[in-house]
Order: sequence, then structure tokens, then C-alpha cells
Amino acid sequence: MEVNLENILKKIEDFFQYQSELNVPIYLPEKFLEIINQQIKLNTQFIDSFLSKISEPFVGAKSLSELDSLINKCVKCSLGNLRKNFVFGVGNPNADIVFVGEAPGADEDEQGEPFVGKAGKLLTETLSTLGFRRDEVYICNILKCRPPNNRDPLPAEVEKCEPYLLKQLSLIKPKIIVALGRIAGNTLLKKNETLSNLRKNIFNYYDIPFFVTFHPAAILRNPNWKRDFEKDLEIMKEFYLSLAEKKKVL
Repeated sequence: MEVNLENILKKIEDFFQYQSELNVPIYLPEKFLEIINQQIKLNTQFIDSFLSKISEPFVGAKSLSELDSLINKCVKCSLGNLRKNFVFGVGNPNADIVFVGEAPGADEDEQGEPFVGKAGKLLTETLSTLGFRRDEVYICNILKCRPPNNRDPLPAEVEKCEPYLLKQLSLIKPKIIVALGRIAGNTLLKKNETLSNLRKNIFNYYDIPFFVTFHPAAILRNPNWKRDFEKDLEIMKEFYLSLAEKKKVL
């Protein structure tokens, strides 16, 4: 029988909500875990199938460093001629969790690394409170070059850059993707939803479980959202630990 990962994720959302209302720890049923772990083993097949239709050298990269060397001179769109630095990504090349923003900002463009500056510091600190080191996860953006004045990515820019992200994911093989911000979430999911609606769901992106939460820069502008940001990541962590440890409902 064919299993629809999206339906399973919807059931998990409902289960999270139920457990939250009871104010008890979250333990996922073993059946959910078996299905998701089986699917995760196959997830890069969907990405690789897409990439196989692209006849460019970067598709054949065998490591993240090789991929970086093949794409960091990219000028497929006008942003390539405006950047100071190509912002590839940082972190564990075998990370279980990948965080994705929409595009580099001024600090990132200056340093060539995603999520530095105040927003990056907040992300690092929040991960630390959850027991994750920054170098344990992987952090990147959809676009690898900064748009002028930090405007939203244009569809034509995403079209050129998203295959690079897909190749990164193909090499990393994460168990979970977390989109940081409404723009990143909607861009990858091809939706036009409010952040509130996006945060209520667990989606799948090329059959990889996909969460959406606040962009750290939004928390800096409105500190009242910080607890909600932390709660989103706590739910993601519980989901991840359930996958990793195969906890059962008692």
C-alpha cells in the first residue's frame, strides 16, 4: 500500500496539538516513526530525480566543498554581479537538521557566511538552549547572493538558485528542514500563506519533513515573538528526537 507522507505528517500535527493541550511530553507512535524513517531513507531519490534533468557540472559534485567550488562564481542572475561574497552555507555536512533562510543580508554578504550578525547570534543562542551546537546543524539560504536592500527574492532568482539548495540537501541527506521566516517557507513550498498558518503545519519538501518558524531578524524587531520561536523549535526537537530514538507512546 502506498503511504502518503503528507497525510502522516498531518496526523502528527494533530497528535502534537493533543499532547500539548494535555501538557505532557510528546512521544510519537512507533508506526509513524517507521513510516517516516523509511521515507527519509528514500528522500534524496526525489531530489536526485529532479537534478538528473539538469545537465550542469555542479550536479555531479560529490561533496559540499566540491559543490561550493563549482557554483561560487555563479552569475546566472544579476545578483552575481552585485555581491561582495557568495554565501554557500556552513555546518555539519552530515547534519540531520538543515535551517534555510531566504537570502543573505548585509552581514552575510560581507562575511560570506549565513546568519551572522545579531540575527545569527540569536539563532545560535536559541539552538544552544535546545542542546544543539551551531556546528551540529547546517545553515544556508535559498539564494546565495544578497538582493539589493534586502528585498525579497524574485521568482527568476529562486529558479536559478534553488537547484543549488537541492544539491546541498542531496549531499547532506537531512531528516528535517526548518525554514526561517515566511518568505523562505512560502518560496520553497510554492505557497502564499501567513506565517501563522505555516507555523501550524508540518509540510514536506521533496518528502523531507519541513517546519516553518520565525526568521531570527523578526525576533529582534519584536522580542514578544521569542517564546513562540523557541516553542516552534522545541516541537521540532521533539519530532527529531522521536525519529532518532524511536520513542513509543506508553
